[in-house]
Amino acid sequence: MKLFNRMPAEVREAVTPPDRVLTYAEGPDGHVIATDRALYIRGTRLPWFRVDRGLWDEEGLTVVTTSGEEHRALLPQPGRVPEAVRERVTASIVVSQYAPLDARGGVRLVARRTDDDRTIWEFVFDSGMDPEDPGLRALAEQALEEARRSFGV
Repeated sequence: MKLFNRMPAEVREAVTPPDRVLTYAEGPDGHVIATDRALYIRGTRLPWFRVDRGLWDEEGLTVVTTSGEEHRALLPQPGRVPEAVRERVTASIVVSQYAPLDARGGVRLVARRTDDDRTIWEFVFDSGMDPEDPGLRALAEQALEEARRSFGV
């Protein structure tokens, strides 16, 4: 029986200070490391406020960032990584509110807390809506101002 669960040197070396390791799991492509500030997956550091969601299946983890990038890692034995991802992504969200814009649909307004305690807002438009449409952007900005006043953020 192991009395101490020593963290592998490659896990310690992969983490950028001041990040603190919460949990990790090893897969065929290396370690996936959940820290208090970021997820380390396949050599990439993803701050929690940039992670939109984590998707799990029997083979491993797919992480989708707020910019739409996907990162995949095979993890046959994920340990506590799934719950750490869920908890840290949820903890980064300050506000998430849906605002209808016009007959075509609406936008989700999401405020997230960054590592340095700033709040950043994102627009997540319904599928089929053009986020570059100036009219939609103006409606989304108006909805954002209303949300900021309402939530005080």
